[in-house]
Amino acid sequence: MNRRLERSDVTRWNLAFSAGACAASWWLVSPLFAASLALGAGLEIMNFRALWRSSERVLLGKGPASAAAMGAFGLRFVLLGAALWVALDAGAHPVGLVVGLSLMVPAVVLAAWQHRPLPQSAPALAPDDPSWDEWNPWLARERTPGADEEEDAARVTEETVS
Repeated sequence: MNRRLERSDVTRWNLAFSAGACAASWWLVSPLFAASLALGAGLEIMNFRALWRSSERVLLGKGPASAAAMGAFGLRFVLLGAALWVALDAGAHPVGLVVGLSLMVPAVVLAAWQHRPLPQSAPALAPDDPSWDEWNPWLARERTPGADEEEDAARVTEETVS
């Protein structure tokens, strides 16, 4: 579980989901739907590869992070839109294309889940530990003296009124 997430891990999951969905849709829906799903999955894997390459270049510094790299990052959307337009104009099933394009999402989620960091076991505080009083569970941060005094004053005022 400590391995680094690689592009091949995600593409293996995507290939498994795409192959299963194509086989099931060929049998359950129609060959046109299955072909459209396969086309959508193919377009998405090319889009994902370009996204991964651009992200490595720009965010991880594995290449020149220039304006051209950022332009290529956005150009992939234009190319994907053009490819979808051509596919729809040629008679591809629109739902099959969308399903094929969206199969990358569970592939990324499962690959990331497999490569999640191991849980850390921190020692628990004793129930009577005084540091519990320094923590505000409603705001998930340490208490600030000024704000807590105002809250205590408001609570005391409410209790004396009622």
